[in-house]
Amino acid sequence: MTIKALVFDAYGTLYDVQSVAAITDEAYPGYGEIITQVWRLKQLEYTWLRSLMRQYEDFSVITRDSLAYTLRCLGLKNDAAVFARIMDKYVHLDLYPDAQAALAAMKDRKLAILSNGSTDMLNTLVRNSGLDRVLDATISIDSRRIFKPSPEAYALIEATLGIAPADVLFVSSNPFDACGAKAYGLRVAWIERVTTEAMAQSFTRSDLLPPLTMFKVIRMQMDELGFEPDYRINNLADLPGLLASLSP
Repeated sequence: MTIKALVFDAYGTLYDVQSVAAITDEAYPGYGEIITQVWRLKQLEYTWLRSLMRQYEDFSVITRDSLAYTLRCLGLKNDAAVFARIMDKYVHLDLYPDAQAALAAMKDRKLAILSNGSTDMLNTLVRNSGLDRVLDATISIDSRRIFKPSPEAYALIEATLGIAPADVLFVSSNPFDACGAKAYGLRVAWIERVTTEAMAQSFTRSDLLPPLTMFKVIRMQMDELGFEPDYRINNLADLPGLLASLSP
């Protein structure tokens, strides 16, 4: 079993989308967590809706629209300068702490990102975080004008890298993405950052769930779609060991 390339999802896999919470709470004290979770939920929902409606707008537009929706629904003032400051965080998202070391440990293989991010937005983020010095390719779905988990999006991996799906390990922490990649025919490693045991412990309280807990329930647990990942890991740091175990 040979893995010639590792292809990573960006948002939520290499980059921590929860890192926007500091700036949303600074902009709207007391509302940071609920803004962060609703914004991300609507951002993902809009990618799926626009794909189904065949009304493509790139990810920067979707990110703006979902933030505008969030502020409106929460009854918060949409100040242009504040809005721009929050949006700017999406090109300065924090890398997960183990990302750099994990990628460095696997530099003997081709490394790439396949992301729903728009080309400009994604390239800026990768450059700002220094991953442009590590990655062989940063692939945006822009050229296909349809978002993951469409098969057309995953087809960009072979088209760009020239490597067959059977020789690619696709890595994502997003369950919908792991299922989509597996359905397409890629080998998949799902980063299970929130285990079912950890989720169960979150439901010991009888009061309302915090927004982050609800987000973990909706968007961080494996979906019931009939497509299981080949491997389950808990963080990026587990990848080099996984690869070593798969080497002939």
